Amino acid sequence: MRRVAVLYGGISAEREVSLASGRQVIAALGAAGFAVTPVEVGGDLGAVIAALTPAPDVVFNALHGRFGEDGAIQGVLEWLGIPYTHSGVLASALAMDKEAARRVFAAANLPIAAGRVVSRADLAAGDPLPAPYVVKPLAEGSSVGVTIITQGDNRRAEIAANWRFGPRALVEEFIPGREITVGVLGERALTVTEILPAAGFYDYQAKYAAGGSRHVLPAAIHPAAFEAALATALAAHRALGCRGASRADFRYDDTAGEPGRLVLLEVNTQPGLTATSLLPEQAACMGMDFPALCAWMVEQAACRV
Repeated sequence: MRRVAVLYGGISAEREVSLASGRQVIAALGAAGFAVTPVEVGGDLGAVIAALTPAPDVVFNALHGRFGEDGAIQGVLEWLGIPYTHSGVLASALAMDKEAARRVFAAANLPIAAGRVVSRADLAAGDPLPAPYVVKPLAEGSSVGVTIITQGDNRRAEIAANWRFGPRALVEEFIPGREITVGVLGERALTVTEILPAAGFYDYQAKYAAGGSRHVLPAAIHPAAFEAALATALAAHRALGCRGASRADFRYDDTAGEPGRLVLLEVNTQPGLTATSLLPEQAACMGMDFPALCAWMVEQAACRV
């Protein structure tokens, strides 16, 4: 029986999401016949290494956010020589750094929004783009810290003064229309999901609260846009050098008619595995239940460097 250690929790802003993902993964891997060791991760890296001694056959990385999906824990596991799920050090670091990821996507001729990185002082001084625009942390996930600034909005200076995500921020044009996402497993793009938030935009609450959003899959969008989303998600996965599972998030602007404009927002190398998460839902739609999905991820585990 293969021994799998599941890392979950962590010390990022997404700790609660990771705890929820980890609990589901632990149960699913047990149901799939693996010998599972839960490892709840806190601030003591030495304790994590101790929990991985003797080494398991595989580490299932269910961490989200900083230190979990930015290449940090991946580097530790490479050092220890323990095969692990999801992407390696470089792909994880590139995808988590929105500025670096945008450069990779642009070099691969993938569709991205107009935008730039600004300092807190620049943001405080004036609108860096014509409104509406979006302000994002450079290295957070799950929509943590994301704000939409609309015409006449007077929150910009307050956002800059209270910014807690480093000295710089990413600002991008706001793309009207619809929120869609595509999961990728290996070399296969799964399907397209449209996300309909109960209120506002697809923020942290909409992602993880029960009833926060409704998912439509497969998405009822123009066939050309559907196929473009599948192809772009796979191309982004490859451009970053991702392995295992990823999920590409898009805005689809069909406000002036279809087929519309497709814009790649980001690639998540550690897609959520909670009760409301998108990748498990897509996998189930394609005939792969949650224990089978988790088992597939274990089978793909490797040291990546």
